Order: sequence, then C-alpha cells, then structure tokens
Amino acid sequence: MKIRLIAASLAFALLAAGPVPARAADPHKKIDDAVRVLEEIMKESDKSIPAGLIADCAAIAVIPDVIKAGFIIGGRHGKGVLLVRTASGAWSDPAFIDLKGGSLGWQAGVQSADIVLVFRTPRGVENIAEGKFTLGADAGIAAGPLGRQAEASTDSAFKAEILSYSRSRGLYAGLSLQGSSLQEDRKANKEFYGGATTMKDILAGRAGAAPAAAKLKAALVAAAKK
Repeated sequence: MKIRLIAASLAFALLAAGPVPARAADPHKKIDDAVRVLEEIMKESDKSIPAGLIADCAAIAVIPDVIKAGFIIGGRHGKGVLLVRTASGAWSDPAFIDLKGGSLGWQAGVQSADIVLVFRTPRGVENIAEGKFTLGADAGIAAGPLGRQAEASTDSAFKAEILSYSRSRGLYAGLSLQGSSLQEDRKANKEFYGGATTMKDILAGRAGAAPAAAKLKAALVAAAKK
C-alpha cells in the first residue's frame, strides 16, 4: 500500500510540474548508449532479438532511456538513432530521432525503458524523413518475438511492419507504443554532422563520413550473426 501511495504521489507531482522533457544528450553519447543497449539485449539468447530479423530488416531504431510518466494521463519522451539498410546491404550512418507521445488510461508510476524498433519495410522510415510518423496509425506495430520464440510467433507479429522490443525498468508495468510519434531530431543531426544536414541526406550517405558511428554499425553486424 505504501509503495502505491508513493508511486501515485510521485506521478501527481510530475503532472503538476508539466510534461517530462527528453533529457538532453550529446549525440556522441547517444550513439554509445545505443551500442550498449544493443549489446545488452543480444546477450541472452532466449530474450534477444532474433538475428534473422536484424539481418533482413530495412531499418532499425535504438532509443535508450525513454522516460514515461503518468497517472491517468501519461506521456513518453526519448531520443535515439535510426539506421537504414543501404543498397549494398551495409548500414547507413545514424540519423538522430525523437520519440514522443501520450496515452490515456490508469497508469501509475514512472518508467525508464530502452526501446528497439525493427522496421521490416522502408515505408515507415520514408515517412519519418518527410515529417512526423505515428506508430500504430501510419504503420502497424507489434511486440517482436524473442530468441527461440521467433518461429512460434503469432501471425499478428509477422504482419506488423514494425516490431518493438523494450527493456523496462521502474514502477510502470506494461509498455505500449501505440500512438507515439517518431520524427527527426534536427538539432542533434546538425550538431553531429554540421551545417543544414537533413535526415534524408544522412540516410542517403550525403552527410559525409561519420567515424564515430563505426562501433554502432559493428554492433548491428554482430547482432545479425548471433
């Protein structure tokens, strides 16, 4: 009972203070965090993202430390990176993205979660580059299969254009991304690449080399071979 009262009090305090902003982060640190998330998720074979899905996907987004707070009305904020598969089969340099959204329902507590989105087609990425993209509305999203469960997964998961994975911590139980939006983090892209660099430029390889992203690309290549 005491824990519930504390959680409720904290949630109300957060509401009174207004929306929880996404924590500012240096783009280089965000890349390092994305590498950490991928490596930690892929450590346990029974709970990892199936390597075949990573090997065959059109794009992947890694959004570390998404904050979600709510009681009755909730919201989520996070910043991460998105990479696409190029024509040669290699990974593009990372484009920085924002995840934002709110949801309705009885939500008690505050949650931090690392999120990975596996895009099975390029359509969603194209929409993000054009503006704002809403999960569940502009493309179907479902919880992705884990490790050895991949072959026994439901049809609904494999019909979805985007498969989601999360490592959740904190008081909030259950994580739904339905209704969340993804959009370009223009400030981070400009800071990392310089000039008026757009997400389209980055994913098309027109933003110049990004040596700092080599470790992230290597982590994705390794994940596809697990």
